[in-house]
Amino acid sequence: MAVSLRRMTTRLVNLVIDAARPEVLADFWAALLGWHAVVEEDGEIDVRAPASDGWNLDLVFVPVREPKEVKNRIHLDLASTTPEHQAELVARALELGGRRADLGQGDVPWVVLADPEGNEFCVLEPRERYADTGAVAAILVDAHDPELLAGFWARITGRPIRAREGDALVGLRAPSGRGPWLEFLRNDDVKRVKNRVHLDVAPPAGADHAEAVTEVIAAGAAPADLGGPALPWRVLTDPEGNEFCVLTPR
Repeated sequence: MAVSLRRMTTRLVNLVIDAARPEVLADFWAALLGWHAVVEEDGEIDVRAPASDGWNLDLVFVPVREPKEVKNRIHLDLASTTPEHQAELVARALELGGRRADLGQGDVPWVVLADPEGNEFCVLEPRERYADTGAVAAILVDAHDPELLAGFWARITGRPIRAREGDALVGLRAPSGRGPWLEFLRNDDVKRVKNRVHLDVAPPAGADHAEAVTEVIAAGAAPADLGGPALPWRVLTDPEGNEFCVLTPR
């Protein structure tokens, strides 16, 4: 089911991952996904998908000093086409330096792993909904209220709601019908620290950045004071306190 959206100018542009060693994590994910890494400024490394994947975001790895302390509230689910392909992806991840992770998931058909810095991700069994997503099936966000959080992100990204699984999961899909889902999964864990993985949105080239920020705040975001230096982008939080950035127009 789709929801009606008021047109907004911002769109998803990055999934950002804090890293002690950005080059190590970027190499891991580029090799696992079959994408390529590009070195940017200030120690940032971006991993980009081929156009055929339908993924129009960058995976951005940025250097931080803080160690990973808790389970991430945002993680990637990888798609597989057959049971054999799923097993191959798991084996490849382990060969590249990943490890198995036990989050209390029990006996499930997907496999929970962690990358070399402990960031959790899942290798899913084949599912029809993810048959055309490319390497990444979904960006999955923990949510106390999936419907509320999905509604907010639908408004600021222009991605309509395309899937619901009771009150447990709500999924957004790009209007093009390509690339990964953005999904919100019910989870009652309390957010205790700054998220190590976050999303970036940006208005299009030529737009007014301040107006875009005002629009996103009006949609339900709140300013976030992280105590850092003045930056050209604006750090906000969504209705459940997840940090994200409104970047400059691009």
